[in-house]
Amino acid sequence: MMNAYMTVGANDHATSCAFYDTVLPTIGWSSHESFDGWKSYSVGGRGEGLVFWVCRPFNGEPATSGNGTMVGFMAKSCEEVDRFYAAAMKAGGQDEGAPGPRPQYGEKWYAAYLRDPSGNKLAVVFNG
Repeated sequence: MMNAYMTVGANDHATSCAFYDTVLPTIGWSSHESFDGWKSYSVGGRGEGLVFWVCRPFNGEPATSGNGTMVGFMAKSCEEVDRFYAAAMKAGGQDEGAPGPRPQYGEKWYAAYLRDPSGNKLAVVFNG
């Protein structure tokens, strides 16, 4: 049985995987499977629940980010959001919105927004 999953394309698979190997552990995620051009991550590296895949596009064309497309990861605290963002910036991410409150989404919404090395937009959110 296959779990719910999401994928992001990677133009340089090794660079993208190094990025996610650095940032995802800040929120308790780690890799649980990899094969040629594909690597998966999940909470605790257990392969249960939602699975996040980093892959080269199947059609062989360059990976591109979609306008309005964003992958959101939930954090357990504002501090996890801060650590994720700091790790991402150090690992080659691009800022799209530093960590902080986002009251327009709810009074407890604390988030950061960034792009990975292939330009995919990410959010990390604590909704405490």
